[in-house]
Amino acid sequence: MTAESEKAPVAVDSRSGVPDWLRRGATLNELWTFVILLALVVFFTIAAPGKFFTTYDITQIAVNAAIYLVLGVGMTFVIITAGIDLSIGSVLVLAAVAAGEFNIHHGGPASGWGTVALCVVIALAVGTAWGALQGVVVASGKVPPLIVTLGGLGAALGIAELATGGQDPAGASSTHLQNSLGFGKLLGIPWMVVLAAVVTAVFGAVLAATRFGDHTLAIGSNPTAVRRAGIPVGRHLVKVYGLMGLLAGLGAVMWLASYGTTSIAGHSTDNLKVITAVVLGGTSLFGGRGSVLGTVIGVFIPAVLTTGLIVIGVQQYWQDVAVGVVLVVAVYVDQMRRKTRERA
Repeated sequence: MTAESEKAPVAVDSRSGVPDWLRRGATLNELWTFVILLALVVFFTIAAPGKFFTTYDITQIAVNAAIYLVLGVGMTFVIITAGIDLSIGSVLVLAAVAAGEFNIHHGGPASGWGTVALCVVIALAVGTAWGALQGVVVASGKVPPLIVTLGGLGAALGIAELATGGQDPAGASSTHLQNSLGFGKLLGIPWMVVLAAVVTAVFGAVLAATRFGDHTLAIGSNPTAVRRAGIPVGRHLVKVYGLMGLLAGLGAVMWLASYGTTSIAGHSTDNLKVITAVVLGGTSLFGGRGSVLGTVIGVFIPAVLTTGLIVIGVQQYWQDVAVGVVLVVAVYVDQMRRKTRERA
């Protein structure tokens, strides 16, 4: 990070004596979200005794949620600025295709660690560049983020399809990458989960305890006042969207490690799942409020919901309906909370 990311002086709420970063990290929103998550776990455990919430289920839920958690961290920053990024699934695909094509032409599945490292760099660079480009258009072109990222969704996916002929190329991932990050474990915990936890902890601290986090929250609350205070709003938005792209690139690496393929057609609903998780976690679509902790809890609600519905035998298509309904309810609740605060 730049000098903006240096730790800001620790502010303390004079009424409670609690540091601001801690108060921002855990609020009533996160508590209610956790209650919802707990209720889902209890419901499916009762509905399918002995079949749900087993050690295997917990591990699979955590692994399946890991990529969405990484994407959700980036989306949290974007939505806090009162923005949105619909392109994350396509950016993930584009980054995976770029890294996968390099791997194919430099050893394929048998490629060495040097190639693996370069593939990781390529995926991160492609994601960051695409995200930053969208940030530039949002910041300097004054185009609504919804439109910019909707266009980015189609463009990124189109480039990926042109590069591959619309087919998932064989040999896109190294065996080394799959055996380590994809299937490896640290003290019994899958590396995918460990990586997602590290990303969450790092950027949770960035949001809660640095100037970069302060500026992100302030821009979402009142961008005009932030400009008057001398903070370069446009430059900060480029960084935020670049961060989203960086984490989409990391998501591409994790996907290649887990599945060994680019799955070009498999990410059309990633944006819906991630936005649902972030909003469920208490981040306001109107900007200015949110936390990474809330996103962590929010990510696991659709993950538990999907796994639970599978366990009790609900048809797959109803799972998508359930996630969509959850998103609408979460947005409605957020709007009601906002109106309540305005009346107060």
